[in-house]
Amino acid sequence: MDAVPRALGQAWTDDTPWDVLTALTALDSRMAGHAGDRRAAEHVVDALGEAGVRDATTEPFPLPVWTRGDCALRVTAPDERAFDAIALPYAPAGTATGRLVSAGYGAPAGFDGVDVEGAVVVASTGSPPGGDRVHRMEKYGRAVAGGAAGFVFHNQRDGQLPQTGALRGGRVGERPAASVSGEVGSWLESYAERGGAAELTVDAHTEPGTGVNTHGVLGPDTPTEVVVIAHHDAHDIGEGALDNGCGVATLVAAARVLAAMESVLETRVRLGTVSGEEVGLVGASALADGLDTDAVRAVVNLDGAGRYRTLRAFLHATPAFADVLAAVEDATGHPIDVVDTLHPYSDHWPFLRAGVPAVQLHSVTPERGRGWGHTQADTRDKVDARTLREHGMLAALLVRELAREGTTIPRASQATLRRRLVDAGMRSGMVAADVWPAAWD
Repeated sequence: MDAVPRALGQAWTDDTPWDVLTALTALDSRMAGHAGDRRAAEHVVDALGEAGVRDATTEPFPLPVWTRGDCALRVTAPDERAFDAIALPYAPAGTATGRLVSAGYGAPAGFDGVDVEGAVVVASTGSPPGGDRVHRMEKYGRAVAGGAAGFVFHNQRDGQLPQTGALRGGRVGERPAASVSGEVGSWLESYAERGGAAELTVDAHTEPGTGVNTHGVLGPDTPTEVVVIAHHDAHDIGEGALDNGCGVATLVAAARVLAAMESVLETRVRLGTVSGEEVGLVGASALADGLDTDAVRAVVNLDGAGRYRTLRAFLHATPAFADVLAAVEDATGHPIDVVDTLHPYSDHWPFLRAGVPAVQLHSVTPERGRGWGHTQADTRDKVDARTLREHGMLAALLVRELAREGTTIPRASQATLRRRLVDAGMRSGMVAADVWPAAWD
């Protein structure tokens, strides 16, 4: 039997991806730089080595490690009420007091003509209907730029689930900030309309530490390589099953398929996982800095793969990926939803900035927005083992196509990236989020 069908046939009954997901979600926390994060990296190295990946190893990198403490939110006018709240990663310790001001979705329109100086700003996790996504870091950055004393992020969905997420990329934020549930957010919006005031107290600390990446190789020793990554870190309030235990399990599934068909690989394939995605792509930046990016033919980012039935691919300003994805779709009969999207908020970004073509494999989600992600409800029971196997097989076939000697993916120029982002109206949001490259101005 040919190596490719044999490898795919073996994958249909492989329980290893589910076992990897189980090991990751059983950890108390995979917050970047903490013990569970390091243990997750060890699980990945073991799984890659068992799959047949050569030289599978961990690699540390410097990381500002944020540790959660207590958080208290109290409305002081027109009523006296305490509400449950959690600090947002990279929030500094401190107390913010001031009037409550709603910024709506936290888009530019939510701040137009609104005086937030000295206020505790309230913003939804959602984005304006029919509009582009507004990232949490953008909302926080606009509040800080307006002189806000504090920031409160409320879930757009019901369920008593605060939604967490970092405020800045790899550094401490400027103002205390917290997250609350959608139900609490409704109260805060109401109090803001009535001229209310609030007090927010955050206890947290950040100190120098280390994160851990993993990687190893398959295929021939060639001058160029294809890099496949997923982030193994997760937020400390939940299991991190969907975000991004699924991506790691998908990567391991793909590694096992690629190892079984290694004889047909024509270019070296580097597979690994990174930490620090949830706090600003710190691990991916370290990995990109440690590789010769001129020798990287393409990056496949598995942030979001394995979550839901239909695979979705973000092209990130590289239309040539569409033809390769179409070949995989035609060969398997499995639909792949291809979206010509470019965004800087996942681990492909440090590579893309260095000129490496990058495609992100995600999933078609049942609802707009993050869903269970970044909440305590991001648990293993939401995951389907069959989806992990199928997305792993599809990812492996995509990598095989990218590793063919005749496959050419044009490199993305900085000028093209900048123009695409400006034309899409993303510059102001990226500036607010502090992720717009200074050299581009």
